Amino acid sequence: MNILSNLLSQPAQPSSKRQRRGIEIKSPREIDIMRQSGKIVATVLKEISELVQPGMTTADLDAYAEKRIREMGATPSFKGYHGFTGSICSSINNEVVHGIPSPKKVIRAGDVLKVDTGAFFQGFHGDSCITIAVGEVTPDAAKLIRVAEEALFKGIEQVKAGAYLLDIAGAIEDHVKGNGFSIVEDFTGHGVGRNLHEEPSVFNFRTREMPNVKLRSGMTLAIEPILNAGSKFTRTLSDRWTAVTVDNSLSAQFEHTVLVTESGYEILTDRTKL
Repeated sequence: MNILSNLLSQPAQPSSKRQRRGIEIKSPREIDIMRQSGKIVATVLKEISELVQPGMTTADLDAYAEKRIREMGATPSFKGYHGFTGSICSSINNEVVHGIPSPKKVIRAGDVLKVDTGAFFQGFHGDSCITIAVGEVTPDAAKLIRVAEEALFKGIEQVKAGAYLLDIAGAIEDHVKGNGFSIVEDFTGHGVGRNLHEEPSVFNFRTREMPNVKLRSGMTLAIEPILNAGSKFTRTLSDRWTAVTVDNSLSAQFEHTVLVTESGYEILTDRTKL
């Protein structure tokens, strides 16, 4: 598996040291704060999805995201994280994750644009990602985007106290592979809260590499399936951040921060309730 030194998405690797730290259960007060951080992230992503158009640069989107996050009383979770320079990750077409915003990167009609961002509000992070079809995309690209979002919700639907992490992974894996796409295994979802990345790792495919954690009410998880139209394998560019598909195929990703409840789940980054 591809183990990177600087990551905004969780590296898909076992670590007994990380497991020993345990999984935080958030209090009602902390959950209320995370609702606010999640709402900030959801607001920014919804606004970006509505304003993006061909001819803009990814630096334009980054500047907008930072401005809006700060206007709402938060700070960008990503900016400065292990030296990352942006407030968003902006990954286009064959770029899988961690694309660095740049004034030289122009968005074009037909692009598949991933925008991932986080907000740190009163001590807690929210984290979410969307994939945007810029203008009219090909039917194959549209299907990839649709299945990626469906896969996210297939995973979320498994969430409730007493369920297991691999219930999430299996639901995602079955939907993705059933539609003819591959799952990127180099990156996973993660716990989120006081830290941008916390226990546990949230895999998008069945694995024996990590303990199959039983979910408890009060856990907060960033669930984020990443799909490729071709090979599941990725490589990292010389900037040490941007991961791309090895075969130049398209990639799509969706992510939500999700609260585990006794009866099910609450999506803390839900854009539909704004």
